[in-house]
Amino acid sequence: MILFFALLFVATAIAGFCALVIFWPLTLIHVRDRHPDIAAQLGPGAFMRPAALAWLLRGDYRSTGDRSLSGLATPARISVMVIIAALAMAGLLWLTSEVLP
Repeated sequence: MILFFALLFVATAIAGFCALVIFWPLTLIHVRDRHPDIAAQLGPGAFMRPAALAWLLRGDYRSTGDRSLSGLATPARISVMVIIAALAMAGLLWLTSEVLP
């Protein structure tokens, strides 16, 4: 039963990844078109760049005051947090299944 719940958390992480694939490129295109200074900071190919994902996780997009950017980046940020939390919970449940007889 524990491994079943671990598998459900993996499925949740996959759903979070699907949301990230939808909202993160839209966010990056909005940044490229309307905020060239932030685009320069994130650099080219920012989709899976750790510095760009850290910028997203920190919520640095809120300092721009652009409501459209916040509307695109907030779901991307939530999806990254869901991916991290779901994979952590799946790993914890897997470790629990290894320890318990």
